[in-house]
Amino acid sequence: MGEKTLNLVTTVGAAFVGLALLTWWLLHDPVRGFSESLPGRDNRPEGYVSGAAEADIGAFFAGSDGVPSRIRAEWPRFRGPDFDNVSKEKIPLAEGWGAAGPIELWSIDLGEGHAGPVVANGRVYLLDYDEEERADILRCFSLDDGREIWRRGYALFIKRNHGMSRTIPAVTEKYVVTIGPKCHVMCVDAETGDLRWGIDLLKEYGGEVPLWYTGQCPLIDGDTAVLAVGGKALLIGVDCETGEVVWETPNPEGWLMSHSSVMPFTFLGKKMYVYCAIGGITGVSAEGEDRGAVLFATNAWNPNVIAPSPIHLGNGRLFITAGYGAGSTMIQVTETGGAYAVETLQTLKPDEGLASEQQTPVFFNGHLFAILPKDAGPRRNQLVCVHPDDCSTFVWTSGKTNRFGLGPYLVADDKLFVLSDDGVLTVLQASSRNYIRLAQAKVLEGVDAWGPMALVQGRLLLRDSRRLVCIDVRAR
Repeated sequence: MGEKTLNLVTTVGAAFVGLALLTWWLLHDPVRGFSESLPGRDNRPEGYVSGAAEADIGAFFAGSDGVPSRIRAEWPRFRGPDFDNVSKEKIPLAEGWGAAGPIELWSIDLGEGHAGPVVANGRVYLLDYDEEERADILRCFSLDDGREIWRRGYALFIKRNHGMSRTIPAVTEKYVVTIGPKCHVMCVDAETGDLRWGIDLLKEYGGEVPLWYTGQCPLIDGDTAVLAVGGKALLIGVDCETGEVVWETPNPEGWLMSHSSVMPFTFLGKKMYVYCAIGGITGVSAEGEDRGAVLFATNAWNPNVIAPSPIHLGNGRLFITAGYGAGSTMIQVTETGGAYAVETLQTLKPDEGLASEQQTPVFFNGHLFAILPKDAGPRRNQLVCVHPDDCSTFVWTSGKTNRFGLGPYLVADDKLFVLSDDGVLTVLQASSRNYIRLAQAKVLEGVDAWGPMALVQGRLLLRDSRRLVCIDVRAR
């Protein structure tokens, strides 16, 4: 083959490759691609713009025919009404179901993710990612039958990263607040879905998107949304009615946003927000003229990845844990003349005692319950119970034949409900003496059932990576 012929072939080949790449880009580019004119793309609700370069928060809305339930009971936020994953409802729950398992009341297909549901106002709220439309969507369903009432969201192009949506909304009678995968905060009317305001935390404050997208669940305290930022500010408080930032916590050390959530605790006579950032642990004033001010901060325990939230054990003691080799620590916060000090009481490697990789342990009847991480040695992924005076000594473990992956779990009717990775639900006696299994059933067919559960009036809502189900766990 001559040199001219070879050059011609090379040029034509390069042109075909270039044309193929251009065609792919036009079809897939989230801002200008031809996908807008593909079949089925011409009837989207008003306000939807596919994959805008900057998110137009809340621009997309669609109503549907679902009707809110008359049930007024609530599971309105991450870890439930009292931030402890313990239901206080006095409803007898089943100790067994027979071979058929619990009754499934309804189910819904979801985009890939691990975001858990909340319940309030007769509605179920869940942050989802619509993979076809490339949109971050807050969906509102009827608690009775799962029929969608409305959805509100915005275009956002993201790739799979062990799931996409991870966070749990916070809801009151008036507001719902969400944090999307790339740190977009949205506040809407809890009844109608009308947009109130939105904040792009990265655009306004800098910082970084956490390693597996946002995992922090927002907090609504009164009429203020409390958010961990990790850029120009460590925490901020936002008026839910107006979207105005009413206070900011300084961040001189440049701590970053973690997957952990802000927890409100009252101890030592002071209400405060406790947060485990990438950088350290802090307590921020939650009341009075100094609201938003740092009360204590320590970097004595500072892992690179933190998903569980801090737990207050009383008298200023905090238990904190994380995965990926971090283990756990117990700290004591004391106050003298308005000044706070932090002392480390116990620090454990993951194979030395209580630790958790993803789920926040439950503190119930004076004991801590958790599923150990995968690097906990022979006890990996076992459910365990410890007394907080010594988290290195197990009161009981579930044993090598009973392993649960990454959780989640909650307590109700003195029972511990545990969901394994593969969708098997186990019910235990919430005993501080022995591992006592009461019932077990396969309730989901998918994988990676990691999203925190919600329980209202005997209706247990739980999900795997692709499906949300509502099952009846009431005693029959």
